[in-house]
Amino acid sequence: MQAPRGSDDPLARTPDSASASGAQNQPAPGGAQKKEAKAGSQNDRAAQTKRILGLLPNFRSVSTDDILPPQTAKEKFLTATDDSFDYSSIFIPVALAGYGYLRNATPEFGTGPGAYGQYLWHSALDQTTENYLVEFVVPSLAHQDNRYYTLGRGGLFKRTGYALSRAVVTRSDTSHRQFNVSEILGAGASAALSTTYYPASQRTFGNVGSTWGVDVGIDAASYVVKEFWPDINRKWMHRVNSPHPVQ
Repeated sequence: MQAPRGSDDPLARTPDSASASGAQNQPAPGGAQKKEAKAGSQNDRAAQTKRILGLLPNFRSVSTDDILPPQTAKEKFLTATDDSFDYSSIFIPVALAGYGYLRNATPEFGTGPGAYGQYLWHSALDQTTENYLVEFVVPSLAHQDNRYYTLGRGGLFKRTGYALSRAVVTRSDTSHRQFNVSEILGAGASAALSTTYYPASQRTFGNVGSTWGVDVGIDAASYVVKEFWPDINRKWMHRVNSPHPVQ
C-alpha cells in the first residue's frame, strides 16, 4: 500500500520513473551553479558510519540524500547476519538479560549465575529471530528495503518524528513509500515464535503482545539514535567521517 509523499521524505527526492529522469536531464539556466550549490550542501551534512561510538552496529543506515541500488535477498540476509552475530551484537541481550534477572521476570529461571545465563541465551535468541524476520524473511517476501534512510534536515521534533515513524513507514525495493509490514509483522512473528522456547507460564497473549510492543519500540528508538548519530559524531565526537555511504 502506497502512501503520499511529503517534501521532507527522502523518497520525495528519488526519481521513480523514466519521465522523471528525462525531466532531470533537460538543461536549465544556471543548472551548473545549482548542482554545485547542492553538492556543497550535501558535503556539509555529516555522513553515517558503520558503527556508533566505534562499537555498536550501524550497518543499515544510509547517509542523507544517498541513493543506493535496490537490495538483493542476499544483501538482506547478510545485514541480518551482521546485526545478529557481529561481536557487538551481545550488548543488547546482556542488558535485557540483566533487566529481566533483576525483575525476576521469569521465575522458572531461578536465581544466581545460572539463572542469568538462562535470561542471556533467551534474550540472544529473541534478538536473532527478530533480526532475521524483520531484516531478511519478511522484507524478501514483501520486497521492502530494510535500510534506514537518514532525513538529516529540519529541527529536533521534525527529525525525531520522522525517525520514529520509520517503524511503521518504509520504502519498497522500487523506492515507493509503504506501510512497514517487515517491522510490524516480523516483530510480531518473532514474539509468537518465542513461545516455543520460554516456560509455559510465559506463553500468554499478554506476554506475546508485550514482547511485540517492546521489540517495535526498541527498533523505533534505534532509528532516532541513527538519525542524530552523524551530527553527534561530527559535533561532539570530533571524528572525520568517510564520504562514502554505508552499505
